Parts: sequence; C-alpha cells; structure tokens
Amino acid sequence: MKNIKNILGFVLLALTFASCSEWVDYSPKDDYKVTDQDYLKSEADYQSMAVSVYTPMQWLNQVVPIGDIASDNAVAGGENASDVLDLQNIDDFTLTAQNGTLAEIWKASYEGINRANYLFQYKDANPAGEVIAFSGKDALYGEIAFLRAYYYFNLVKVFGNVPLFTEKKLGIADSKTLKQATKAEVYAQIEKDLTTAIASLTTANPKNGRITKYAAQALLGKVYLYQNKFAEAVPVLKSVVDGPFSLVANFGEIFLQSGENGAESVFEIQYSNASPYYNWGGVTRGQGNYAVQQCGIRGLTGSSPYAAGWSTNLPTQDLAKAYTDGDKRKDVTCLDIEAYKAANPNFGITYQVAPFKNTGLYNQKYLPRKGESSGQIELNYLNNQRIIRLADVYLMYAEALNRKASPDDATAQIYLNKVRQRAFGDNNHNIAATGNTLKEAIWAERRLELGMEGDRFFDLVRTGQASSKLKGFVAGKNEVFPIPQTEIDVSGLTQNAGY
Repeated sequence: MKNIKNILGFVLLALTFASCSEWVDYSPKDDYKVTDQDYLKSEADYQSMAVSVYTPMQWLNQVVPIGDIASDNAVAGGENASDVLDLQNIDDFTLTAQNGTLAEIWKASYEGINRANYLFQYKDANPAGEVIAFSGKDALYGEIAFLRAYYYFNLVKVFGNVPLFTEKKLGIADSKTLKQATKAEVYAQIEKDLTTAIASLTTANPKNGRITKYAAQALLGKVYLYQNKFAEAVPVLKSVVDGPFSLVANFGEIFLQSGENGAESVFEIQYSNASPYYNWGGVTRGQGNYAVQQCGIRGLTGSSPYAAGWSTNLPTQDLAKAYTDGDKRKDVTCLDIEAYKAANPNFGITYQVAPFKNTGLYNQKYLPRKGESSGQIELNYLNNQRIIRLADVYLMYAEALNRKASPDDATAQIYLNKVRQRAFGDNNHNIAATGNTLKEAIWAERRLELGMEGDRFFDLVRTGQASSKLKGFVAGKNEVFPIPQTEIDVSGLTQNAGY
C-alpha cells in the first residue's frame, strides 16, 4: 500500500478499531490522536480550510508555460537538450507517461479536488454531526465550487478523460475503484459547479484573489467555448463585459507588481514571497511562482531591473513576427535582449546566450525582477499569474457572438476592436470583417493579446488548428497529454491513445 499516493494527497487516514468488546469505549483522544471529529468546529475552521482549497492553484504554475511551449509561441530553451527534459519533450511532442511536470499537474489538481470534496462532504453538518451555521456560508461554498471546477478544467483540457468524483474525499481503498469519466461528463460537472458558484457568490470580495461571481461567469464562458457552446457562452460573458472592469491603458503595466489585481483583472492566482520556501524537492509547491525563475535571462548581470534566470520558455521569432508595426504588445511580450542592451548602455548588461533553441527573445510578461523574491530566490517570486483578464473576456465574447448559430458580427467587431485600439492607441487598425474572416481575426488576436500567458496551445486544440500550425503534432494523439504512468499502475486507468 505504500505506493498508493498522488491522487490521494489530502486523505485524512481512518483509524482501524479492533472488534473486541473490551475496546468498545476506546477513544482515539486517549492516545492524543487527531481525528475527523476535531475538524470544522467553527466558522473559523471552515474559513481556514477553504483557504487550503485555494493553495494547490499555486502549484499549477507549470500549466502556463506548457500552454505556450507546446505551441508555436515558445520553445523550451534551457542549457542543453537534456535540460528541463520534461519541457523539451512537451515542446517536441516526444512525450511519455513518465513526464514529471505533467504528473505534478495531475497530483496538484486532485489535491485541490480532494480538499474541496472534504468540505462539501461536511457542508450541512461537520464530522461530529453538528450544524455549523454562519453568515456567508453559501458564498464560501460558491468559492469552493469554483475551485473544484477550475481543477477539473485543468485536468480535462490537459488529460482528457479523467476520474471524476465529487461526493467525498478519497480514501486509500478507493484507488482501485477509480474510473475515468468522458470529457463530456467532466465538463457537465464543471458547468454544474460553476452554475452553483454563480448563484452563491457576490460580485466583489474585499480580499484580493478570492473568487467572485464575475470570475465564475468568465470561467463558465471559457468552458462553454471549449465545448463549442457559443449561444450559452454569450450571456455569461456579457455579464462580465458589463461589469466594473476596464482595460488598463498601458498594456505593460498589467504585468508589473503594481498592476496585480488591477482594473482589468477578473481572476488571477496569487503568489507571495512573504514566507520563503527552500524545498528543491517540490519546486512548484511554495507560495512563490517558480515559473518566473524559469523564463529569466541566463547569467544576467548589470543594473537593469531584471534578475537572472534559466532561459526556458523563450518566445519564438514566429510569435514576434506575428505582431505588426505599431502594436505595443510586441515589446511587452517579447524582450529582444540585444536590442534592450543596445538601448540601455548605462545598465552594463552582460548575459549568457541561451545555449539551446536560442531565439534571442525572453518572456517579458513574467521576466524575473530584482527585489521580487526572497529566501531561496529561484523559488519565491511574487508574480501573480493572470488567468483571465478583461481583454480575454472581450475576445471570448466576440468569438461566441461570431460563431453562434445566429451571429452578431457587428457586436463582435466592437469588442475585438476595443482590444486592438488599446494595442495600437488608435482606431486605424479596426477590423470590419465578418463571418469566417472575422473568426480567424479573433483567433489571431488571441495569440497577440495573450501571448506567453498559457492559452495558445489549448486555443489551437479547441479550434482545430493545432495539426496545421504545430510541427510534430499528431492529430488524434497530441490534443491531450499522457496520463502519468503511476496513475495507470495504481488505479488501472486507461492511457490516452498513442502513448
């Protein structure tokens, strides 16, 4: 049994009691043992445990670089062909079921699901059978429902058919009973959880990073888009479009520390350097954003605001060339290190050229900056990941309007052009196309607006463009990644086709 782990991460192990009558009155407390009976005794307990359901979102920071490295937006980079091998294999579509980065995504997602399930198991009464009522409990459970939906959304878009369970936290004995649900079944549960969240949540939360009704509506709209449910996506996305958000005038400011949780932010994952982390055995599991260190410039010295990193997740020249003259997003997304060095001679910049798959470009949206980490510097960057921004919602809304059975291309143009007007600072680059041409313009805009934010690969897959855009992509196989081999061995799951 010692090998049964991973998906069972947050299991509270049950005690085994002898059946002899002399032990009938035995209490685990006699041996100072903590049991389920000691949990969820107060509102504070529910609130604290709800926060723990948020935590695994921080551990999913590799979903963002994977979303670009697997696409035409970025390459794995690194020191050599064997450096960050998990990402190299994703980049080259030479994936195996032993990929450790994918295994961590699986484990972290199910950790979050198990934590959410534990709270749902005891929503009406705690483990001792006591009803703990408090103001705002339904809204709190709306947050938990959103989080479970978010974890399942990551699983279904990365792995496809995955085990689906919602009734309770898993126990050790459940491992061999797990069955994979179809993607349609998983999406149905995600929709159900997000609908519950929308009904329960308020439109504002005084604590940054906590889930709001708008975040749930935006995610539900994205989930509908992934299933080509365009008519359903329109009203929920419109609720966000009509909400209190606004596009930030200066695109580059979105990704600064001062831009976190700003006017454009609908949902972002919070990171911190306040509690330094030192565990190199679990690099993604601190409060800091490990993905930031990965994309930094190797061996960087000098007085620029940037800190050194490992030269992985490098933007491609193909992405850089996709921007047209005057598009302010290009320089914010793709830092040309030689051009930057030449423009800032006073910084005294030196660096090591990225030795593998060098593109000359770096991911400036998440480039590490001095003073934004602590402790073990590489593991504690405070940069939030911007998961859904208003510009993303505008483009999803435009796509849904264009692709629904009764298109509204005029309104779709308005929201596409709002994004372009911010990018160019004028109305001269507005798009007046309709039909299929407008659809392709919206798809192209998503690449330019959301470059290096983790959407590109999944957008190409959901829109059926991946096989024509990505070298090495095999249709019928690479739409999803392999299920970790440990899960095949432990739970008897069926591996995805082609792996």
